[in-house]
Amino acid sequence: MIRTTAVPRPLRVTAAAASVAGLALLAGCAGTSEAGDAAAGADQASPAATPAAGGNTGAAGAGGAYADGSYTAEGSYQTPEGPETITVTLTIASDAVTDVEVVGEPTRRESKQYQAEFIGGIDELVVGKSLDDIEVDRVAGSSLTSGGFNAAVEEIRADAAA
Repeated sequence: MIRTTAVPRPLRVTAAAASVAGLALLAGCAGTSEAGDAAAGADQASPAATPAAGGNTGAAGAGGAYADGSYTAEGSYQTPEGPETITVTLTIASDAVTDVEVVGEPTRRESKQYQAEFIGGIDELVVGKSLDDIEVDRVAGSSLTSGGFNAAVEEIRADAAA
């Protein structure tokens, strides 16, 4: 009889269980999932976003739902360590976003990292899209910042409504 394994069965079972646990842990850290955190309730955006002072520089558009111009609003969200805020400025023309600027105001080291990643990836997701279609779940691995962004966009929609 030829023996194919030199490792005892209990050790093989333990190693297999550790491998499965490691894969599950890595899957939880994946940065490409769009729906994971939203389904788990990770986005806890505060509806208390407020427009920044002097935020509306819009002018009436030609029959669109929103007046053309630049609009600024602040969005807040909750992290496990506490509340954070971002300031969002959208430039709108013919109901579409033509430019976006996000300024992070992190108070914690982790938030600084996630806000920087969010800011680095938000342009490609919103520029050129209709203001009504903008709703982000996760940007470059940052899901909580998305909640603050979405709250600010909601405020901008209200301000820009023609």
